[in-house]
Amino acid sequence: MTGSSFKIALSAGISLIALSGVAQAQSQVQAQNADEPVKEVVVTGSAYAVSKDALMSNVDVLKQAQIDEMPARGLGDMLSDLPGVRSSGFAPGASRPIIRGLDGFRVLVLNNGMGQVDASAVSPDHASATDPLEAQRIEVLRGPSALTYGGNAIGGIVNIIDDRIAGAPAKDGLDGRVTAQASSVDEGYQGAFNLKAGNGPWVLTLDGLKRKTEDYKTPVGPESRRLTDAEGEEPDTGDTQVNSATDLESYGAGLSYVGDFGFIGFSAKQTNSLYGVPGHSHEHEEGEAEEGHEEEGPVRIDLKQTRYDFRSHLNIDSGPFNSLQFAAGYTDYEHTELEGDEVGTRFLSDGKEFRANLIRQGMGEVSGVIGINGLTRDFEAIGAEAFVPSSTTKELGVFSQGRLDKGNWGVEGGLRLDQKKISSAGFDRDFTNTSASLGAFYKPSDHSFFGASLTRSERAPSDVELLANGPHAGTGSYEIGNADFDTEVGYSLELTGHWLMDEHSDFTFDAHVYTSKFDNFIDLRPTGAEQDALPVYQYVQTDADFYGLELEGGINLWARGDKTVRFDATYDYVHGDSDLGPVARIPPYSVTGKVSYTDPRWTTHIEARYAGEQDRLTEQELPTDSYTLVNLFAAYKVARFEGVSVFAEVRNVFDEEAREHASFNKDILVQPGRNLRAGLSYRF
Repeated sequence: MTGSSFKIALSAGISLIALSGVAQAQSQVQAQNADEPVKEVVVTGSAYAVSKDALMSNVDVLKQAQIDEMPARGLGDMLSDLPGVRSSGFAPGASRPIIRGLDGFRVLVLNNGMGQVDASAVSPDHASATDPLEAQRIEVLRGPSALTYGGNAIGGIVNIIDDRIAGAPAKDGLDGRVTAQASSVDEGYQGAFNLKAGNGPWVLTLDGLKRKTEDYKTPVGPESRRLTDAEGEEPDTGDTQVNSATDLESYGAGLSYVGDFGFIGFSAKQTNSLYGVPGHSHEHEEGEAEEGHEEEGPVRIDLKQTRYDFRSHLNIDSGPFNSLQFAAGYTDYEHTELEGDEVGTRFLSDGKEFRANLIRQGMGEVSGVIGINGLTRDFEAIGAEAFVPSSTTKELGVFSQGRLDKGNWGVEGGLRLDQKKISSAGFDRDFTNTSASLGAFYKPSDHSFFGASLTRSERAPSDVELLANGPHAGTGSYEIGNADFDTEVGYSLELTGHWLMDEHSDFTFDAHVYTSKFDNFIDLRPTGAEQDALPVYQYVQTDADFYGLELEGGINLWARGDKTVRFDATYDYVHGDSDLGPVARIPPYSVTGKVSYTDPRWTTHIEARYAGEQDRLTEQELPTDSYTLVNLFAAYKVARFEGVSVFAEVRNVFDEEAREHASFNKDILVQPGRNLRAGLSYRF
């Protein structure tokens, strides 16, 4: 980024400081004393902590105890049961979240509020380099409300928060957890641990995880009947998803210095992942075999990432602010596509990032943040199928966001300025983007909340959308970008309502209705042509409209003392249209119902999830049939051994065929069949 660009952004940041008088207060959840009662707060969207039931956007929080008892899956698959969230579902080893029909460069996946600097947004067959099993908690924000993270969060944010850099001493000098589980459908197993040691001021952390699965069993042949009929082939009678095995390991350590001043610390992490890509094949032009090219074996991806982080949280007393956060990181990422025993395309990405926040929280009615963040990323693709040229991306952003809470009503607003520069051989583009948000809420009682928020977000095109030009085997297409693209602009309105359970009501309800209009929406559309025996897809800009809703409700059917039987249900729906027709891979509506029983030792539930048929299609899509999945789960806290719990689940009880319409390869990849899994966790 040029010196003049930096000065423009910096002066804008100073202006925001002067105008706002409200600073952000991201009080990191991990910095709270472990003995204090934990209030359910969210820190990702604004950096200052806000109670989950006082947010004007839809947010889910998954805690470590929940994550440990969930199936051993990648990030997108793990979150896909949440309302409004689906999985890219390309392979068990590669899944990213799709939020309200938006994916890729419009959904930001973070690790402790910092970017991952991997290649997962480049292609759906590329895995996220952070595994959900590393998390202490995962925060999922839908929609563009997370203004402090810029235009790449226009669809939503998933923030994986770990405790690798400890913000507080260990309880009684040593605490941690160990978890393990095994599954039948893929002969899989996984195990993980994390350990925190030290009463302070020095605190050491260690963590690690291992997951290994074989090709999983399927209820029907992996190739859909719709695809075989369309191609005039016999139905697929297989019972195994070939080349779906995974082998993942990750380990890390951190050291922090903790005191009344706050904390400061460093960490390092290594991730290695080897996974198969079902249906991923590479074809050569006719005649290549005679020139010595042999038929290539199944494609696997060998991913390696090394990450170093510095993070601090300092308590200060400086006018309107009471804390300062600073974080910086360096990431070295590489993944190699292995075609049988041969090395195919390699993707390299290394980057440096920093983020600084001045925060105000717990000082009267006003909370707020002002901050600055920057990123430099060098990306390189090497090989015959490197469909994107090497490039360097530099970003700098300044932002301010504040919240006035008068008790029964309040307002919240923010402003962000971004500059982005993308450079490649013979190519240089600069983008300056401005985003803003404004919202208001009303609380007629302690258990009810109503809010409305309006957001205008600008997103600069990515290097892929600008520069792609070549065969993309991950999606089975030849992709072409457009170097002249303009900034994508989105306008979003969201209406929110919460009804909370209290001593007078056993009923809870949560509703979110939203609409978004995009100018210069970047979409990948088929042209009808072929090149290198692949259909040609062209990135184009058009106008697009999305609307939808997410509903969640629950009621206690029976309660006696600390024993409860409860019914919970969710519903979600999203509709996407552009000037060129329906937006591709929009997921169908879904409905989930769950009946659960809980007491101090037992937690059990039966859950049924129905996903509708999707027949609103682009030119190259096939319809996706509806399906119903039923799961049975039970967990028991062992009375004899404090901190130990065991759990078991039967997933897809009726061995139902299920395909995720949002997946590029849903017609050659079916979800796993009936699966019995069991595990345990120990917390100390």
